[in-house]
Amino acid sequence: MNAEAKPTTYQVKLKDRHEVAEGTMAFQFEKPAQFVFTPGQCIDMSLMTPPETDAEGNVRAFSIASAPEEDVLMVATRMRDTAFKRVLRTMPLGTAVTIEGPFGNLVLHADATRPAVLLAGGIGITPFRSILLHAMKEKLAHRMILFYSNRRPEDAAFLGELQALQRDNPQYTFVGTMTELEHSHHSWPGERGVVNQAMLAKFLKNVIAPMYYLAGPPGMVSGLRTLLNEIGIKREDIRAEEFAGY
Repeated sequence: MNAEAKPTTYQVKLKDRHEVAEGTMAFQFEKPAQFVFTPGQCIDMSLMTPPETDAEGNVRAFSIASAPEEDVLMVATRMRDTAFKRVLRTMPLGTAVTIEGPFGNLVLHADATRPAVLLAGGIGITPFRSILLHAMKEKLAHRMILFYSNRRPEDAAFLGELQALQRDNPQYTFVGTMTELEHSHHSWPGERGVVNQAMLAKFLKNVIAPMYYLAGPPGMVSGLRTLLNEIGIKREDIRAEEFAGY
């Protein structure tokens, strides 16, 4: 698939929606037969004649959370109290929206001899779900390590699915970490605290010359980029996407 595919506009209908974490919902839309994208890319979504609007407008950018092999086009988002998201939450199934895309270059590198280290915070997991599911379905040879940081397990979208993928892809390792586990009602056997140099060193001991992919809140992405620069990772070996206001 071509990461440079020319953006095109489509009308698609909402097929389903469901909660994937506390305060986070996934929305499944029809996927046009001619819509082609590379895992990790995003779309712009516009509401058509919404019943309400506000100063933030009727357009949002969303990473595509579904893999190309799936028969729907899925996005997921934190449900802030904005007109756009109130409409998205309540509009009837079958309602059409306009999408434009695909856009973006947060896509897996071609050289399968180089591992991929994916660093996700919160809803920044969406492009990585697409990448990881595609890698499993296509049996890609890339070694892949996902670090997924959330406050609590309750806040972690697609958590069970991402953990279970390890059973189907021996090239993939899941590393989850929680930063506010004291506020959780669930037990957690994994890592605790923010992703830092010690955590990276613990799980990347035998990982040679990886590419790094960052997606999450701007503060997290900026902090991780600084950390990677400080430990000697070259700028060209880091790809990043910030998720602000989600």
